[in-house]
Amino acid sequence: MALEFLGSSNTSQGGGCPSFYRDTETGDIVVQGLALTDPEKRAQLLKVKPGEDAVVVPAVLFALHAERVAGA
Repeated sequence: MALEFLGSSNTSQGGGCPSFYRDTETGDIVVQGLALTDPEKRAQLLKVKPGEDAVVVPAVLFALHAERVAGA
């Protein structure tokens, strides 16, 4: 699988996350971000299956890169 970097936000102190990538083989979007660790919020998630997790993506990341993520 090859990933194409689509963009990140200016909220990262290290420059790595949160970020969006596109899988160049499938077109799927990969999100890199901080894990959702708040127990009360995690309890509200629907059936987190093995191999799945939840990451926090600041709304500004979508605003900055919506066209690229949508494939425009």
